[in-house]
Amino acid sequence: MNSMRVNHHPVLGNLEKQKEVKIYFDGQPYVAYEGDTIASALLASKVRTLRCHEDKGTPRGIYCNIGHCFECRVKVNGKNTVRACITPVENNMHVESGLSLSTSSLNGGKL
Repeated sequence: MNSMRVNHHPVLGNLEKQKEVKIYFDGQPYVAYEGDTIASALLASKVRTLRCHEDKGTPRGIYCNIGHCFECRVKVNGKNTVRACITPVENNMHVESGLSLSTSSLNGGKL
């Protein structure tokens, strides 16, 4: 897989020497490095869609990348509403895309 990862950064230096870890996104394994956030690791692996909009079902990914907007929320190791852009990776972390909720769920079960 051709990675989009930045390996040589003018401020951070050589990033290739970081320890490699494995994360899983929707059951697929991906390579990440200590110090990555979930979002940066997935972006480096060309993953752009992290969830779908609750009402419209349109794809959502990283928007602000500073933890403000919640567009990148995912499920991590069974915990809902985790912001991928500010959550560091851990070895063998299981990340699930945010799945769309039905309209009835959005309305509290009322149609």
